[in-house]
Formats: sequence, structure tokens, C-alpha cells
Amino acid sequence: MVTVEEVRKAQRAEGPATVLAIGTATPPNCVDQATYPDYYFRITNSEHKVELKEKFQRMCDKSMIKKRYMYLTEDILKENPTMCEYMAPSLDARQDMVVVEIPKLGKEAATKAIKEWGQPKSKITHLVFCTTSGVDMPGADYQLTKLLGLRPSVKRLMMYQQGCFAGGTVLRLAKDLAENNRGARVLVVCSEITAVTFRGPNDTHLDSLVGPGLIWVMVQQLLLWVRTQFPRSRAPCLKW
Repeated sequence: MVTVEEVRKAQRAEGPATVLAIGTATPPNCVDQATYPDYYFRITNSEHKVELKEKFQRMCDKSMIKKRYMYLTEDILKENPTMCEYMAPSLDARQDMVVVEIPKLGKEAATKAIKEWGQPKSKITHLVFCTTSGVDMPGADYQLTKLLGLRPSVKRLMMYQQGCFAGGTVLRLAKDLAENNRGARVLVVCSEITAVTFRGPNDTHLDSLVGPGLIWVMVQQLLLWVRTQFPRSRAPCLKW
């Protein structure tokens, strides 16, 4: 009789999880950090808040950030002026943007990683998709499988609203999936477009400047996690 331990051993891979390829993508709109305060206060009709703008300029100057890549352009913000106010209702407009653009940005980076990997995408067995931007049903994971043309049998895991620690969370999940499923090839996608949080400044809530000044550098990253079949001395392992 086969024991439980034997069944589990047959199901699990041997050795640690490894990274085979990484791909990144950014929205096309690039803004210099040094001039971003002028842009931000102008587009939000807040240029009269001189003292607040000076504080924001100091934050940007000391952030060590040189460029920021944004989905939101001046034309988009002019078409949706409520997004430039501090508390105006604008959830529907933001949601309509991100549910379309988040999977598209993920596809761009995923395509680069799959090309670097050099194997057919039909070998991908699992997909982990994480974003803080928007909620949809079916989720961004399903939309990405269609955009990439992945097999319908790919096992998907969708994670919404994880915040700043999302990257570490999905890496832990990918590691467990890769190490506990023999032959697994796990595609991991973290895609963010902070159109969902963009808004104008407020004199009484200085903390609202932290996001625009430091966090809204929108970069999509993708990791392709697999179980290696190389000797351990050659495997690009990641220790935890």
C-alpha cells in the first residue's frame, strides 16, 4: 500500500525554487521628478497653494527619484476633472481605466519574460497575478490568460488590494507552488497603475503628498518562477 508520505514525495519537486526570467514594463508617459511639482499643482488647479507646493518640491528633490512613469496623461485628467480634486466622487472613472490597463501592462512585461525564458508558453502551469488597482470579475488573471493565449487549464491565483508588501507576498506563494508541484512553471505578475489613488493636494492632510511624491513611480514587474532541472551548482536559487 502506498503511504501518504510516498504520495506527497511524488507530488513535490526536489530542490529550491528558482528564477528563470524577469521582464518589466512601464506606462509610456514619463515625467521628470524635478519638474513634477509644477505639473502636479498645475493639473490639479492648485498653483495658488504656494507654501504647500514648496513643501512638495522639497519632498521630490530629496526622494532620489529621477523619473516617474505614469498612465495618467494631461489629456486623460482633463477629460476626468474630478480625479484632480481631493474628495470629488470619481471611482467609476478610475475603475474603468484600471480594469483594462492593468492586464495590458502585465502582458507587456510577461511577453518579455517569456521571450527571455526561451520556452513555449504552453509549459506555464500556474499564474499568480497581484494588483492594488481596481477589482474586476472575472479578474485580471483571467484577462491576462486571454491576452497571452495561455492554456485554459493554467491554475490561476488572483490577489487584490495587497498594498506595498504585494511583491513579497506573491513571491512566497510562487515559491510554495513551485516547490510543492513537480514540474510547475509559475508565472508571477505584479501590475500597478495608481490612477486609482491620484488626487489633488489638501492643506490639512499633508500625508496625502507622500503618495504623489514618493510612491507613484509606476513600474510593472514580472518574475517567472520554475522548478529547475539543472544541477544545484548551476541553479539560480533564491534563499529565504
